[in-house]
Amino acid sequence: MDAERNEEAVSRFVERFAAQLTDGGMQRMAARVFAQLLASDEGAMTSAELGEALQISPAAVSGAVSYLSQVDMVSREREPGSRRDRYVLHNELWYETFTRRDQVLTLWEKTLREGAASLGTGSPAGARVAETAEFFDFMQKELLGLLDRWRIHKEKLDRSSAAG
Repeated sequence: MDAERNEEAVSRFVERFAAQLTDGGMQRMAARVFAQLLASDEGAMTSAELGEALQISPAAVSGAVSYLSQVDMVSREREPGSRRDRYVLHNELWYETFTRRDQVLTLWEKTLREGAASLGTGSPAGARVAETAEFFDFMQKELLGLLDRWRIHKEKLDRSSAAG
């Protein structure tokens, strides 16, 4: 563990980031568990470690991990030689999360286009729904380009950190 690590400052970071995730729509306890995993050096912790770090019950950890597993942000792994599970952040977490978001945008766009056709694009509701479909189409195209640029940028980062 890094001798410079200030556990009080780390705890403040975890709670601040978790609050921001909660404000963004994530369940509160799931946000706290996710932020704690993100702040851990290994990106993985046991249920007991999470409970101790966050001062929450095993049931609260279980519920949070269940949610995070459903949305593919963490996975459960068995500790080698143990009966304890560790909860692990996925590699490329943000990239994968936004890639899945792209799939959601595609689904929403398709449904919105069908809805606009049903409402009639000449009606105010149909025009509003058609514009929303166009917005999601635009977002999807931009997101795909953005993800490609990120991959290139990350490769440059990986090369420069390996060289340094």
